[in-house]
Amino acid sequence: MQNKLTLPLLLGSSLALVAAEKPNIIIIYTDDMAYADLSCYGGDYVNTKNIDQMANEGIRFMQYYTVAPISSPSRVGLTTGMYPTRWGIRTFLQSREGNRKNFQNDYLSEKAPTIARTLKQNGYATGHFGKWHMGGGRDVDNAPSIHSYGFDEYKSTWESPDPDPLLTDSNWIWSSRDSIKRWDRTAYFVDKTLEFFKHNQGKPVFVNLWPDDVHTPFVPNPDDMETERGDWEKPEAFKLVLRDYDIQIGRLMQGLKDLGVDENTMVIFTSDNGPNPDYGVARTKGLRGKKGTLYEGGIRMPFIVRWPAKIAPNQVNENAVMAATDLFPTLCKIAGVQLPEGYQLDGEDRSAVLLGKADVEREKPVFWEFGVNSSTINNKNKTRSPQIAVRKGDWKLLTNPDGSETELYNIVKDCAEKQNVAENNRKLTAEMKKAAIDWFNKAYRQFANQ
Repeated sequence: MQNKLTLPLLLGSSLALVAAEKPNIIIIYTDDMAYADLSCYGGDYVNTKNIDQMANEGIRFMQYYTVAPISSPSRVGLTTGMYPTRWGIRTFLQSREGNRKNFQNDYLSEKAPTIARTLKQNGYATGHFGKWHMGGGRDVDNAPSIHSYGFDEYKSTWESPDPDPLLTDSNWIWSSRDSIKRWDRTAYFVDKTLEFFKHNQGKPVFVNLWPDDVHTPFVPNPDDMETERGDWEKPEAFKLVLRDYDIQIGRLMQGLKDLGVDENTMVIFTSDNGPNPDYGVARTKGLRGKKGTLYEGGIRMPFIVRWPAKIAPNQVNENAVMAATDLFPTLCKIAGVQLPEGYQLDGEDRSAVLLGKADVEREKPVFWEFGVNSSTINNKNKTRSPQIAVRKGDWKLLTNPDGSETELYNIVKDCAEKQNVAENNRKLTAEMKKAAIDWFNKAYRQFANQ
């Protein structure tokens, strides 16, 4: 069933004059999508034919990692190319009191580098349509405007400094009084993205398309399923939301073709963190953990890149380790844009890998931190992980800042993290543990000294 929302005056229009040397870029940052929600990643809830088609027309990565297992720090890491601990964003941003309990700031500093600001300074039109969650909302009323981070236009939800009134009738993720209903939100953000392209012909365009699907509550169109609050986490509702989400991504891709910008538009599709609920390990296809843990189910995400002008179709990269912090330097390299001065980004240029030209091993380990205040983590299913982690080569280690609860896995052979081999690899364990703790202490000191 197609969504009722439509974008008028698209057919027959052409924006092919966009500067060919700089690609348009769309980052689709799905909310709480699990590694295996998509059928092209082995999921069997819904045939996600439109997203699968995107994968078939580009390259799909099997070892891509978000920078945090929960919303706000994940988004900060992607936006800045830096570990969010360094900017004092350590869990989801919430009330001032809740932020203090988690030893974090109330919003991302305007001093932080951003992809959008860097591209805007180099001729890009920049838009953000969807969830923000890097400051604002609840009782945080002094967060900087989204404009401050380099965006020309934006429409966002209640967890932002300036929520769209059509989407936000109350101080919660959804209200029945919203003008744009919960089940129409992704369609609304897709419309705004296509309108932004249409209004910026002749310029390269960068868009954050950050829907709040497939985050709970799962509220399908009542024409398909009548739901009450108690139904909003059930698989039946999730399937309908995922189905309609796939339809809207299909609308986006067709809209780009109708506008004549399809060939030179790089579309990146991924997720901010793992699922909740996870329905056991069904949504992660056996990967341990979920949203809020540093096990693979919380941080390993689907990652698809489609750019017909430069990326050959039907590619699957099984081996390359990619991280969200890599996107900033990688996109700047592809767009021919210099990185901002005065910052040491944590990601690395992975443009050759992203474009399918070479399977280059990464130079830097990947680090994570989450769970400073364990009392705020729901651990009823005993999925809580140690607080810090590092991935280097085939190995992944988890531990706490005091060195307790250390776990080591050969993540290539044991991606389900079933066999802790720390005792059998004491030298490697000691080296990786020291690296993880040293990294954490340095990142936390940087935040504390801000």
